[in-house]
Amino acid sequence: MNSYEASITRRALLQRVGTLGLTAAMAQLIPSYVWASGSGTTPPSQLEGNVIDLTINETPFQIGERTGMAKTINGTLPGPLIRLQEGQHIRLNVTNRLREDTSIHWHGLILPPDMDGVPGVSFAGIKPTSTFFYNYPVRQSGTYWYHSHSGAQEQSGVYGPIIIDPIEPEPFSYHRDYVVVLSDWTFESPEALFANLKKQPGYYNFQRRAAYEFFADVGRMGLWSALRNYLMWDGMRMDPTDFADVTGYAYTYLMNGLSPSGNWTGLCRPGERVRLRFIAAAAMTFYDVRIPGLKMTVVQADGQNVQPVVVDEFRIGPAETYDVIVQPTEARAYSIFAETMDRSGYARGTLAPRAGMTAPIPHRRPRPIRTMADMGMVMDGMSRQGMAMPGMGKPAHDERSHSPPQGMRMPGNQSTQQMSHKSARAGDDSQRETIPGSTPVRHGPDHHGTGNQSVAEYSWNQSGEPGRGLEGNDRRVLVYTDLKSLEPYPDQRTPQREIELHLTGHMERYMWSFDGKKFSEAKEPIHFRYGERLRLTFVNDTMMEHPLHLHGMWMHLENGAGAYLPRKHTVVVKPAERVSVAITADAPGRWAFHCHLLLHMEAGMFRIVEVTDEETEMRS
Repeated sequence: MNSYEASITRRALLQRVGTLGLTAAMAQLIPSYVWASGSGTTPPSQLEGNVIDLTINETPFQIGERTGMAKTINGTLPGPLIRLQEGQHIRLNVTNRLREDTSIHWHGLILPPDMDGVPGVSFAGIKPTSTFFYNYPVRQSGTYWYHSHSGAQEQSGVYGPIIIDPIEPEPFSYHRDYVVVLSDWTFESPEALFANLKKQPGYYNFQRRAAYEFFADVGRMGLWSALRNYLMWDGMRMDPTDFADVTGYAYTYLMNGLSPSGNWTGLCRPGERVRLRFIAAAAMTFYDVRIPGLKMTVVQADGQNVQPVVVDEFRIGPAETYDVIVQPTEARAYSIFAETMDRSGYARGTLAPRAGMTAPIPHRRPRPIRTMADMGMVMDGMSRQGMAMPGMGKPAHDERSHSPPQGMRMPGNQSTQQMSHKSARAGDDSQRETIPGSTPVRHGPDHHGTGNQSVAEYSWNQSGEPGRGLEGNDRRVLVYTDLKSLEPYPDQRTPQREIELHLTGHMERYMWSFDGKKFSEAKEPIHFRYGERLRLTFVNDTMMEHPLHLHGMWMHLENGAGAYLPRKHTVVVKPAERVSVAITADAPGRWAFHCHLLLHMEAGMFRIVEVTDEETEMRS
């Protein structure tokens, strides 16, 4: 019996205890809801009730000895924790004290389109000195967040967490409950970041390859192979160290609004089960999260209950959320360590029995390297595992290495590869047959015009792979094939049609798009028919990860989980990946769909999805 099966839910325990033991049982089971605890910092407030007032304004924000101006909600960064109850009807009065328009989008919440908060798509925005009244029923539960959808205000601090308590007791127990908001802060204006990237895409990348790496590759690969690989990258005007457009050179990485030296602390005693609600509110940063010395049991993804998965580490992309439960066994401090994917920095906090304690920072890992496989390219006689590029070192060949799923044959390689991760264990052949794109698909003749720098010659589903930089270690890393809904999803219809979208970009011009067209060039929205079940397939022709977010509807990730496909509001698509989601078009109206890397969205990776019924289409 695993720890999840052995845990006692609140309902089960309350049924077992008598009247004399009720008070003691409740004292153990009602969690201690703590938002933030830090040294010398006033924690953001928690707001509850049927009417909530929010004010967006400018507020001085200090890190160390530097002070900048942040755009804040109710004067704090992050904004206040909004705590709601499933089934209630909420009214949120948002007042704009800025000198520019603003907005609030309730990320992951299913609500009417005019309450979704996207200027130009579902409403006009909130003018300076005015108040907008958001009004909607709360039809779900879980961990979510909210943020501005106006310009780049999200980067400047307009974001905060949402917790929605369920009507029914949750299927897991815990004693303490902490929200952990991961974000990135810069003293540069978002407009300056964007302008610098337009001038030079690698403006913030100070981790480029060094000469010694070239000579190391010569010794490992031979002069001609090493030189050819370098020339190929140079010819594409790309850099294999390009993992983040904005790095630790410009960013300070925050945990609940505190820098690493601020040491956000969650208090806990040995033996207590602690729920950590991780929210990736960063504008441009992927985090690899671990707590050295503790296993993490993942119980929710994007606010939805999943069958528990015990892991050592997980990667979280902008806009995703993961809820995990940990259980410290010693009266000591544990470091909550969120290292950036490009390894240029980290956010950190502490779990400890008392405030002021710290734990050692774990050993910092070297920055990862892109390979030609990340571009979907194939070299004669080489498997994807063997496509090591300059500076990468010897490729990993253990169970966590970047090999395609079993049965997948890369062109030029006649051997059958092993599955990339033990966690695709439900991944027998029958499972892989249910994962669209698990067999490599060759790109057609369309190169998507001038808006695309290159195409992935081959793309395939990589849901069983942890991601570049996480392969080849001895930790159990969460992968998408681990995620299974706790209950079968309600709409089990087979998708009747498929829409394929290519994720495209041109790094030299810092343009990002779908199918080679920026949002300003896409004249028609993507059309869904009301009530239909369809498949949306994403093909990443770029060499960067993209967290894709669909407003208003759930995406069921087709990861081989059969009737238990997990539903997500944000799906990360890896380089050269082909990944599909099934969607029930149950929300009439116009909805935003975009990459949640803020500057990618601003540079054009944005579309409108319009859900209409047949009668509306005929009238139009």
